[in-house]
Amino acid sequence: MTGSESEEPELRRAVCPGSFDPITNGHLDIIARASKLYDVVHVAVMINQSKQGLFTVEERIDLIRRATAEYGNVEVESFHGLLVDFCKQRDIPAIVKGLRAVSDFDYELQMAQMNNGLSGVETLFVPTNPTYSFLSSSLVKEVAAWGGDVSHLVPPFVLEALTERLRKKG
Repeated sequence: MTGSESEEPELRRAVCPGSFDPITNGHLDIIARASKLYDVVHVAVMINQSKQGLFTVEERIDLIRRATAEYGNVEVESFHGLLVDFCKQRDIPAIVKGLRAVSDFDYELQMAQMNNGLSGVETLFVPTNPTYSFLSSSLVKEVAAWGGDVSHLVPPFVLEALTERLRKKG
């Protein structure tokens, strides 16, 4: 037996990046689908110093971990800087992004081409489930802030955290 025959097979890795403020059922749909295609899915919570989120990065990480616990192959952590650097540091060759509409594609294609040019990391676009084609964290926060029902758009514990945070904020 040669050395290469006894080595473990390389794990197929991908990353699902975003701000996830908060995580929605649309995000979870993409993460769940990616978790069926890859051995390890990294959920990278973007840190943007210029944006004040409703939830802290630590709170978002906790909510995502709870929401993805059933998958068994999802790792959640934050990142600051270029996504390609996150990928290089963890030997991740693929980024998985959900596309809701043509407008998403225009922006995401530019990002995918830039990321590939910088590092060779590939981007896979997954069409969003039509049920969630309109869904964004911003929209969920806005509707919830005005008292609208978003219970069908986020996991129950996210709804609870969102309701509590908005109550304290208002």
